[in-house]
Amino acid sequence: MEILKALLNLRRWHYLWLLLIVVFTLVAHFIIIAQPPEPLFDEQHYVPDARSILKGEGTLRLEHPPLGKLMIAAGISIFGDNAIGWRAFSILFGTAGIVFFYLICRRLTMTRRASLLATFLLALDNLTFVQASVAMLDVYSVTFMLAAFWLYLKGNYPLSGVLLGLSTLAKLNGALALPAIALHWALTRQDKPWKFTASMVLAPLAFVVLLPVFNFIVLRHWTNPIDSINTMLNLSSSLTFASTTHPNASRPWMWILRPEIMPYWYTPHYIGAISFTIWGLIVPAIIFMVYRLRRNSNASFFGLTWFVSTYLVWIPLSLLTNRISFIFYFYPTVGAICIGIASGLCHLINRASLSASNKLRRVVQIAIPGYLLLHLAVFIVLTPLTKFW
Repeated sequence: MEILKALLNLRRWHYLWLLLIVVFTLVAHFIIIAQPPEPLFDEQHYVPDARSILKGEGTLRLEHPPLGKLMIAAGISIFGDNAIGWRAFSILFGTAGIVFFYLICRRLTMTRRASLLATFLLALDNLTFVQASVAMLDVYSVTFMLAAFWLYLKGNYPLSGVLLGLSTLAKLNGALALPAIALHWALTRQDKPWKFTASMVLAPLAFVVLLPVFNFIVLRHWTNPIDSINTMLNLSSSLTFASTTHPNASRPWMWILRPEIMPYWYTPHYIGAISFTIWGLIVPAIIFMVYRLRRNSNASFFGLTWFVSTYLVWIPLSLLTNRISFIFYFYPTVGAICIGIASGLCHLINRASLSASNKLRRVVQIAIPGYLLLHLAVFIVLTPLTKFW
């Protein structure tokens, strides 16, 4: 209903700006969808796996749950075994994620300006754009996660739990979103305790119940969900820094200490890297959100719980398990950083507007548009779009 209301009110300026952001990113995606015409990066695993599923030969990637793989297979079934078929659903899900993110910001009582700024930053972040451009599992997991966040903030706790289950069925990392909701509810809401508890039960229940259903579509026979979970966990845990060599593997703490650049493809260039305009403000954004906690900022509470559960948890996991990790594992966390940056920018704008100093106002009036233009420029340079301009 909220999405329908937004569509019916597109004449309102803030929805027009949202539409422009969505259309721009959608057009940018479809400009490059057929390039390269062969599988790139981890598509070299997932596209053959989707072909195997469509042939009735089952999955080649038992370490991952089935939903994301089925989405890639569905794209091939509908659009053909070509670049469009591999990547179309990734693009559509990534675009839907941008809309869900804007609705999340509004539910966090962020102003329309702050919500649009955050959405602009997320939509034009290189890592976010590239992950939505390729046939990998992450975009499906993240979009279901964003939908779950939105439903939770709306107060629809049970359906939010189901969406968390779907996020995990797309990729196991989706389970990291559950602590974000649990922490935020415990710290700020504490309403509808029975419904909320039900949602926390529904998330793993949906995963366990739907796992054999989706596995049946993939494997053409019924499986024990406990056995499937054990297989996924055992195979996943075997991929460690000690057992696997990869030139672009990196520890989680390095993702915020230095710019990590992971080449996915060279012509056109697909680069797994957080836009430098986002990366450079990760720590300041977190500090600002911590600072805003004293004002009981709902956006800061949620942004911080989002950051802790989808990123910070990787640090002890890496130390305890030695699990191999890559920069694109930060993809689910980018939205939390964008909330912090946008909130900080709007705070500066408000402080400048109330200041008696004309110099401060002029600095803010120049610096913030300059930063946004720089963000756009970084997007154009880093993304595969450079080849087409």
